[in-house]
Amino acid sequence: MKDLKESVEQALAKIRPMLQRDGGDIELVEVSDGIVKVRLTGACKGCPMSQMTMKQGVEKLLMQEVPGLKQVQAV
Repeated sequence: MKDLKESVEQALAKIRPMLQRDGGDIELVEVSDGIVKVRLTGACKGCPMSQMTMKQGVEKLLMQEVPGLKQVQAV
């Protein structure tokens, strides 16, 4: 069985190309007790659309792809 962190990394790999196409990226900071902490970097960091990217893109994908997640937080 894959561990939670590995599952999250695989899911992030699916969304990463879209972020990189816009000059940004995402890094996994921590996975603890079903809570994933990620950081948007590059052009995504200060983008006015970053909150929507987090909720509608990253969080939605992670919650669908990784069973057992409770929450996704941007740090």
